[in-house]
Amino acid sequence: MPATRRPLSPHLQIYKWQVQMVTSILHRATGIALAVGTLLLAWALVALAQGDAAYARFKAVIGSPLGIVLLVGWSWSLFFHLCNGIRHLLQDAGLGYAVAQFVRSSWLAVVGSVVLLVLVWGYVLMAGGGV
Repeated sequence: MPATRRPLSPHLQIYKWQVQMVTSILHRATGIALAVGTLLLAWALVALAQGDAAYARFKAVIGSPLGIVLLVGWSWSLFFHLCNGIRHLLQDAGLGYAVAQFVRSSWLAVVGSVVLLVLVWGYVLMAGGGV
């Protein structure tokens, strides 16, 4: 085997990070975050079924700074996964395979998820909702 200074297999140091790669990785990560975050929803429903004391404990935990971060993160995961999933559905229909369209739709998924997050949480906070 010749002695070369090249790596034996592709590695992250070789690849230039692109928005398409990041959105692909984020799509998988947000899917996992949604699955784990659904446990919070299940906890809320169980606490609600158990009565006022159990639901008050749930609200105290979810209303803490860490709880708010989890809720906002779960919300963004939901919106990003939704936007990127719609992008994938369009691509499954044969649309958006040109490189420029692929990059544009990737950025649109990122920006769209942030816009949806701001709109929903802005409405929740302005309406006096929240935890």
